[in-house]
Amino acid sequence: MKQRIIGIDVARALAIIGMIIVNFKVVFGENGQPWVKSFASIFDGKAAATFVVLAGVGLALMTNSAINHRDKVKIKVARIRIAKRALFLFILGLSYITIWPADILHFYGIYMAIIVMVLTCKEKTIIILGICIILVYPILITVLNYETGWNFETLDYQDFWTFKGFMRNLFFNGFHPVMPWTAFMLFGYWFGKQDLHKEKFVKKTFWMSTIIFIIIQVVSYLSISILSEGSHEAALELTEIFGTKPMPPLPIYMLSGIAIAFAIISACILIAKKFENSFIIDALNKTGQLALTFYVAHVIVGMGIIEIINPSKMGNYSIEFSVGYAIVFSFLCILFAVVWRKYKKSGPLEWMLRKITD
Repeated sequence: MKQRIIGIDVARALAIIGMIIVNFKVVFGENGQPWVKSFASIFDGKAAATFVVLAGVGLALMTNSAINHRDKVKIKVARIRIAKRALFLFILGLSYITIWPADILHFYGIYMAIIVMVLTCKEKTIIILGICIILVYPILITVLNYETGWNFETLDYQDFWTFKGFMRNLFFNGFHPVMPWTAFMLFGYWFGKQDLHKEKFVKKTFWMSTIIFIIIQVVSYLSISILSEGSHEAALELTEIFGTKPMPPLPIYMLSGIAIAFAIISACILIAKKFENSFIIDALNKTGQLALTFYVAHVIVGMGIIEIINPSKMGNYSIEFSVGYAIVFSFLCILFAVVWRKYKKSGPLEWMLRKITD
């Protein structure tokens, strides 16, 4: 039995902290010092992508043994467990979507259901499927109107609660649509099937992903500046196509998201292995183990407290407040994780998930 890879949970902790910064910025407000805005925008689309890639890695680590030994009974048990977890997360995400429309968990449920279908496929097939999903999406956008249902000024989705609107949002133009976001989980699932205990492979992945990520950023920036020929309007339009923003999730964003996720996860595996006994690594490891609890808590508790205190100011806070509060809230999450894990093996929601689905 190979020991748990600490770096995976450390990366999960960093992804959740990144998502807290992004989501607090969106909900509370982002006007203020340009350098604070620049700092906060680093996490846009990257933290959530890393979170989904990590979920794929987790599913691979959970099923590798059964698949490698071709144990049909264990594979069947794993399929049922993942399907149950997918349903649990889908319902959990929808349960508070009226207060948090940008929820990722109900999308997660569908990504996981797709993984169930490809669980025993060859690694090559999984990668090809991931690439196909990424490449088919721009074709979809030319056929269907990406803006249908959206009011981008208020980020409201008009017909979300109709069957047609819900399906469109879920599969095509929501915050994290199944097409193409499932590719993040597929690539994560492929990555988790590799030997992550092999330092040489992890180092190679880190350098290759980092280089690919930098190349994508440079190509994106140069494409926009050269093709726009100094026109601000043209630059804005080109950013939609060649930019690395998550909406719409076109191939450049998807590939840069996969590259940065692989780079962060690889770096965390290497650093956590080297500084295994450090207090910071241990604290982040415990935080990552409670990622689901903290994702829901940052909406219900983190956003809820501020809304109760001053509902009329929501969306009008400064970027300094949003980021500062996100950092304080993240620190409290880490503190909670360290104390909680002294007495319990898993977080409150993680425990509930296992109780219901195992």
